Amino acid sequence: MHVPDGFIDAPVSAAAGVVAAGAVAVSLRGARRELDERTAPLAGLVAAFIFAVQMLNFPVAAGTSGHLLGGALAAILVGPYTGVLCVTVVLLMQGILFADGGLTALGVNVLDMGITTTVVAYALFRGLLGVLPRTRRSVTAASFVAALVSVPAAACVFTLIYWIGGTTDIPIGKVFTAMVGVHVLIGIGEAVITALTVGAVIAVRPDLVHGARGLTTSLKLRVDGELVEAPARQPLAPVAARSHRGIWATGLVTALVLAGFVSYYASANPDGLEKVAADQGIDKKTEEHAAKDSPLADYGVKDVSSARISGGLAGVIGVGATIVVGSGVFYVVRRRRTQDAPDGTTRTSENV
Repeated sequence: MHVPDGFIDAPVSAAAGVVAAGAVAVSLRGARRELDERTAPLAGLVAAFIFAVQMLNFPVAAGTSGHLLGGALAAILVGPYTGVLCVTVVLLMQGILFADGGLTALGVNVLDMGITTTVVAYALFRGLLGVLPRTRRSVTAASFVAALVSVPAAACVFTLIYWIGGTTDIPIGKVFTAMVGVHVLIGIGEAVITALTVGAVIAVRPDLVHGARGLTTSLKLRVDGELVEAPARQPLAPVAARSHRGIWATGLVTALVLAGFVSYYASANPDGLEKVAADQGIDKKTEEHAAKDSPLADYGVKDVSSARISGGLAGVIGVGATIVVGSGVFYVVRRRRTQDAPDGTTRTSENV
């Protein structure tokens, strides 16, 4: 759903940019509370993983494909504020390095793909957990539903933005029907990917899933024919002392394999927005991307003749750039948390 330059007029693009910048500023402050010993080392990895999976377009209808948006996945794994920052980092890397998503439309894309998906998904996720049994299966099921709904929600927001500032005169009813229709199908793929990823992490390290915190499964013992709750088991070691290296390495290798190898087999069909734009005439005033001459434009390495090698190298470079930039951002945010005490005094990370 990357909006290119020329779809939305300048005033509305600027207004969306202001709203997106404000939301990112709020997220930077909110992320200080979310980024702790468990999530801080993994937030950059989550951004890189989303970048990699977004390269895997999957077919959803005749001549149409879709890919992960990632807002729901990021919010559930590392928190909603940090999730907004994760998707924003991905969009920045895609726009600047790969000419994917317009630079003048960056605010629109952050508002639509980053903020809308994250807010809608996490609000629904929390609402579902409030009524479902507090189990790991409930977290996975809630992740599926939240991710499914977040994609057509983003399609609705795009339609609203286009209604206000679209550059072509197209009946908005047709745009709404086409966008929501195809993105409901894409949402199913988003839901499957999100639920599988959240379920996999929860199976090995539930303490790393932000959305699963506070879940406890009491041990039942049969005493004289009756089931009674066993005393709470004390952890063998503090969570902060447990190593993140295993899951970090696994996640990084997975992202590199997906972007560097599996992406070659992704669907070449246009994604949901591209298909709707072509069918409805939204793309009549599309402008050339400012980074069209980037050596990585269109997810290929310039002057590398082999499509397989070119795409694979671009994917690996993208994962590397995203994890470096993302980790840098989250490291700075985390340091601000360790330096700012609740009473306004300053303290060092050694005192935390």
